[in-house]
Amino acid sequence: MLTALGLDDVSEVVYRAMLAHPQEGVAALGTRLALPERQVRKSLDVLSELALLRPSADREGELRAVPPEVGMEALMARQQAELAAQQLRIEASRAAAAQLIADFADLRSVGSHPGVEQLTGLDRIRDRLTVLTREVREEVMTFAPDGGQKPENIEAAKPLDLDLLGRGIRMRTVYLDSVRNSPHTVEYVNWLAGQGGQVRTVPALATRMIVVDRATAVIPVRSDDTAAGAVVLTGQGMLTALCALFESVWAGARPIGSAARLDEHGLSPQERTALALLADGHTDDAIAKRLGVSPRTARRIATDLMERLDARSRFQAGVRAAQVGWLTM
Repeated sequence: MLTALGLDDVSEVVYRAMLAHPQEGVAALGTRLALPERQVRKSLDVLSELALLRPSADREGELRAVPPEVGMEALMARQQAELAAQQLRIEASRAAAAQLIADFADLRSVGSHPGVEQLTGLDRIRDRLTVLTREVREEVMTFAPDGGQKPENIEAAKPLDLDLLGRGIRMRTVYLDSVRNSPHTVEYVNWLAGQGGQVRTVPALATRMIVVDRATAVIPVRSDDTAAGAVVLTGQGMLTALCALFESVWAGARPIGSAARLDEHGLSPQERTALALLADGHTDDAIAKRLGVSPRTARRIATDLMERLDARSRFQAGVRAAQVGWLTM
């Protein structure tokens, strides 16, 4: 029952037995639970590491199980700290990716930049993606930051999806959380999962990106106009960084069928991201674009956050959010 908090089944059984029979030692616990003493001692090490055991004040040299209300609070605090650390790693990866993209945004000539091919115009981008898709052998990793997909785009994508998945290609796609509010996009994602594709969502993405076989990446030159131009990256160092970015974001993303997990302040991942953008002074339109929602929805989220913080301005909301610890992640 407590595996989600980092406690394995055997250690949980030992913990429960120690709560129910605090006077029993290792041998007695092993007999009661039909476990070898070696396994009981291993579980005691796990419980100690998770702060579920403490030295007994009454019996020197012995351990006692901490009360469940204390122990569960410690486990949840540990998990929250791990989630916070993961979020910081994701943000650091996003910043590194943004810098990498900025470094190549002003490319003018291919010859002076080995491992970089510049594409100008939507036709050239589509042609290059067609070739890459035809040549893919193992895996396609995609960031799709555009929010809900148009029905016509979905229908156009299905034959290609079936071709790739039918060839045994592993497809992983990260969408924005906002696609969960788009019925036809959710229907498409569920269809894709049924064919063997994998889909997760995050509150915001730094840019659109497609990585093929961990050897070639396509990213737009301008995030606000992905049709204007793109760069095809094949340098080993650049691909290593972009693949690490994808894996980091993927690890922190939410599978499409799971519910949003609220933090200790009752904020969803989308609300945390919106609050950070709000505190940084972004407009409703900018927040809407990052979250993949309409400006009206962005205004509603911002207004709700300001009301919860009892703030009369965005600046005041940012100050109060920092004061109460809402911006620590």
